[in-house]
Amino acid sequence: MASFQKRGSTWQYTVSAKPKPIRKGGFKTKKEAQIAAAEVETNLQKGIVPHLQLEPFDQYFESWLKLYKKDVAKNTYERYLNTLETIKNHFGGIPIQNINKSAYQAFLNKYGENHAKASTRKLNTHIRACIQNAIEEGIIRTDFTSKAILSGNVKAKRPEEKHLNYFESKRLLKELYKNLDKGIGHYLLLLGLTSGMRFAEIVGLTRDDFQFKTNEIWINKTWGYTKKMHEGFGPTKNEQSIRKIKMDKQTMNAFKKLFDSTPKNIHDLVFFSAKSKYKVISNGYANKLLEKVLKELNIDPISVHGLRHTHASVLLYKKVSIYYVSERLGHSDIDTTMSYYSHVIKELRERDEKSTIETFENMAV
Repeated sequence: MASFQKRGSTWQYTVSAKPKPIRKGGFKTKKEAQIAAAEVETNLQKGIVPHLQLEPFDQYFESWLKLYKKDVAKNTYERYLNTLETIKNHFGGIPIQNINKSAYQAFLNKYGENHAKASTRKLNTHIRACIQNAIEEGIIRTDFTSKAILSGNVKAKRPEEKHLNYFESKRLLKELYKNLDKGIGHYLLLLGLTSGMRFAEIVGLTRDDFQFKTNEIWINKTWGYTKKMHEGFGPTKNEQSIRKIKMDKQTMNAFKKLFDSTPKNIHDLVFFSAKSKYKVISNGYANKLLEKVLKELNIDPISVHGLRHTHASVLLYKKVSIYYVSERLGHSDIDTTMSYYSHVIKELRERDEKSTIETFENMAV
């Protein structure tokens, strides 16, 4: 049975519990205290002990990060640390229990004033995962990140600007094959276009990863090519990124000839560079080379990562299943693929809609 006391201008409830009573004050009215006490008593009957100790949001996020994200890639962990700094700057020592939906939305709105919408979405994704954990632990009861509105005022490059279309891709592919004798960098660009691999996956390849009998490349590791990443070989981005992808014969034959005509290196890396600080072709060099090749073709430049988007977009354009594309790219789930390539999917839907109408119109003739 709960009891209630007025302390100054606010009310406090006391609920009988073992090993000691549960008390909480600060309610504006007795009615509010009664409602809160009733909820506590209901939870106690279910065996749920309320968590009344206030937890500063930044401290809770930091503890959650160290406990649940210790095995993520170094550069991914850095992004979580950036989120932690953002939380510290805005919420400081404010308890997680004192943050409501309005306060959180105001926080996102302010962040969006100086960031792209994609950055706001990533921030919200990090925080929401932490909040879900806090709810499961009984520290808070309401998900204040639910249905949050994401905004951003910094113009991000649109997905459709980050990749080449099918016909531009054909021109680039022919140009790369024509210039393979100009250096290993052209092989890297070729592989980026025909495999859709991430840059860290590409530079992490060894000769043993090329299975010439089956025309497959086995992807099971990455290579740290920046100071924010692991040193040398490291894990893939996620479990789904460990995969075997089937390759076209022309690409595989090009690499077979390359391996037959060049000596191995100490790490057996395909894209080894003795002059590079990180012992592989740098992302900066690869981007400059790609820009040079595209300019010579009078094609608007994209980044090397844009070759990954190009690869996926070409497959979708040629009506390859999005489930296979997602698997080939090593995405963690199909939703990731859908969000990245929603613009392509929309175009394909319009084409399929037209095809459907034409099919039944022709059947009626």
